[in-house]
Amino acid sequence: MNSISLQTPIVYLKGVGPNRAETLQSELGIHTYQDLINLFPNRYIDKTQYYKINELQRNSADVQVVGKIVHLKSVEQKKGKRLVATFVDETGQMELVWFRGQKWIRENIKLNIPYVVFGRTNFFNGTFSMPHPDMELQSDHEKGIQIAMQPIYPSTEKLSNKGISNKVINKLMQQLFIETKGHFRETLSEPLLKELHLLPKSKAMFNIHFPKSTELLAKAQFRLKFEELFYVQLQLISKKLLRKQKIKGYNFDKVGTIFNEFYNNHLPFELTNAQKRVIKEIRTDLGSNAQMNRLLQGDVGSGKTIVALMTMLLAIDNGFQACLMAPTEILANQHFNGIKELLKGVGIEIALLTGSVKKSARKVIHEQLESGELHILVGTHALLEDKVQFKNLGLAIIDEQHRFGVAQRSKLWHKNEMPPHILVMTATPIPRTLAMSLYGDLDISVIDELPPGRKPIKTVHRYDANRLKVFAFIREEIKKGRQVYIVYPLIQESEALDYKDLMDGYASISRDFPLPDYQISIVHGQLKAEDKDYEMERFVAGKTQIMVATTVIEVGVNVPNASVMIIESAERFGLSQLHQLRGRVGRGADQSFCILMTGHKLSAEAKTRLETMVSTNDGFEIAEVDLKLRGPGDLMGTQQSGVLNLKIADIVIDNDILKAARYHVLQLLKEDPSLQKDENHVIRYTYAQLIKHKNIWNYIS
Repeated sequence: MNSISLQTPIVYLKGVGPNRAETLQSELGIHTYQDLINLFPNRYIDKTQYYKINELQRNSADVQVVGKIVHLKSVEQKKGKRLVATFVDETGQMELVWFRGQKWIRENIKLNIPYVVFGRTNFFNGTFSMPHPDMELQSDHEKGIQIAMQPIYPSTEKLSNKGISNKVINKLMQQLFIETKGHFRETLSEPLLKELHLLPKSKAMFNIHFPKSTELLAKAQFRLKFEELFYVQLQLISKKLLRKQKIKGYNFDKVGTIFNEFYNNHLPFELTNAQKRVIKEIRTDLGSNAQMNRLLQGDVGSGKTIVALMTMLLAIDNGFQACLMAPTEILANQHFNGIKELLKGVGIEIALLTGSVKKSARKVIHEQLESGELHILVGTHALLEDKVQFKNLGLAIIDEQHRFGVAQRSKLWHKNEMPPHILVMTATPIPRTLAMSLYGDLDISVIDELPPGRKPIKTVHRYDANRLKVFAFIREEIKKGRQVYIVYPLIQESEALDYKDLMDGYASISRDFPLPDYQISIVHGQLKAEDKDYEMERFVAGKTQIMVATTVIEVGVNVPNASVMIIESAERFGLSQLHQLRGRVGRGADQSFCILMTGHKLSAEAKTRLETMVSTNDGFEIAEVDLKLRGPGDLMGTQQSGVLNLKIADIVIDNDILKAARYHVLQLLKEDPSLQKDENHVIRYTYAQLIKHKNIWNYIS
């Protein structure tokens, strides 16, 4: 079957027609034969067994029975009527029941003719009944494609209301296989099929929709999952290799006086081995004549900023400028102040550009950038404006990159004749599995070691009933001169409710920690920006001991003296958010604490999240649990990637298949980088289709 005929609009498939085509398009995105064939079942029901009525068990199972309808009657009920059929075989009788569609059933049912009925049974008043069964004349049942496992396809309420049941989808799928003769273009090479003992494409497609046995179903699933992940990886890795070959980068070939002066005389602490390793990886990139595109992952407090700064010094030593872009003004300010402090006496010009910078100051920044007088520019997405022109931008660093869209990032590429080197930083630990799929086209560096002297944060879970003890603990910490965060959840759907939670909490904390002994700051989304900044600054300066806030403090604030983080209604937060919030403390040398407050009613998932937080400070371990709990679709940034719009594979469950796919792609490109060998022509053809259509499943059938 060639790919052109699979692009046939679904309306032309026998049994569809304009109305059904419209519903299939709007509800399931099925526009062509190709889309239908790639609608994979959610689950399967074993239909190898036929039960006699006297063998039925009171277990609400899905069963299949052969028999005849001998009688039909309408029964009055409180609202409307139900239609009841007496269904018999040689061992007994049961009832088939319909609450809707009765007119059609009455007109089309054939009495005393053998039917195969399938559905879930109920037992009441000594009789088995089956509501709304799937029904098929035994003669038709025997003529159809015989399958051992009944596929259950994704459905929606609208599909059901329009009469497009699972049985209808199954019939359409059978029709499609009849029209295509069940033949599909092979997409994997002969050596791969042999090495991995994979089913051929046509056999895999047949057995995913009409499995002949559980063994063949498992083989079909493996083959199609491998294929999907193989082409995701081929796309990502090829993109990376192509960029390294084609996109030239500025060559930073020297480690000069500024870098060495800073390293030898101004670095306030010894670098960790992890930081040294990462700087080495970056230096190799910068001297390779190709553009660097590297993701730097490091837990909160692991020292990413110093790595970023030393990379900027390498750029300056080689006659280039550098910029650092952060998602919020608070974070941009923090980076600016931190870097400025570190560079005291080094003779480097640094400026801050955010939405709050006055017009007159902006003008000076623009002029100094264009003259080359300004070496480092730190800011928010104000850096992306067309007015911001560099004399010679060689390095762009993006912090918490998942908060910036692709279009925003690409603007940085055009700030010089050749694209600057890009270093992307994130404190959101990304599980390796997800990183391979999401950022497979980036090189990845990980700082997996905290600086010496940092004490791990002690995390405990306390119920609301322990609140007085928690307040007593806060008083003790404040007496020692420490500061405390108390964070309330903010869930967009009910901002009014959350605001009330925050204000109620603030009122009770104000009663327990009264003026003049205690000063309290409050920060939330409904405050004006200048009020928010004022409250933040008071806390940073140590004028207030307690900061009551919503999650606005999740990213960015660095207060080394804050040693206690209390998270109210902790069960309402996701794991990565809890981990980010906890990272706001533990910035100084003192022992820090994170207290997770909850009510007594907790779901199993909430308990897992809280237990994980109490048992580990390792962001990567937390990210793995988060991935298992939430799935890849919900994790940061995944939605933007597009590449993860998977039809059959699941990168959490199918982690091993993903690794195998990645390994085989790397082997393939090592041996045949441009896929020119005869044995790889099917892969080359399929990949070309992928590039053309941009949608993985539009090309691999």
